[in-house]
Amino acid sequence: MRLFTSFSLALALAAGSQVRAGDLAECSFNGIALYGEVEVVDSFPDIKIKVVDSFPDLNVQMVDSFPDQCGKWQIVSSLGDFKIQYVDSFPDIEIAIVESFPGLP
Repeated sequence: MRLFTSFSLALALAAGSQVRAGDLAECSFNGIALYGEVEVVDSFPDIKIKVVDSFPDLNVQMVDSFPDQCGKWQIVSSLGDFKIQYVDSFPDIEIAIVESFPGLP
């Protein structure tokens, strides 16, 4: 019984990562395009983000204007295209902040 439970958990985790990888292949997360004007919030985000140094899901370049390509984000104080919250654990997406070549790694 214990082996079956471990196998079921591994299968469920693998299925979840396939959906996430497929979603990210379109440069979106749950229908939200991963570029544009971004509002940083402390609660009720659209996406929970963890900043990492290696093996990110998305490379993000912070820009001052024209955030019109995958991974280009412009931080705004209100009325952003989507809201993010920085977290240390259980993120929806892991990002790396880059100076050039934003988008999917």
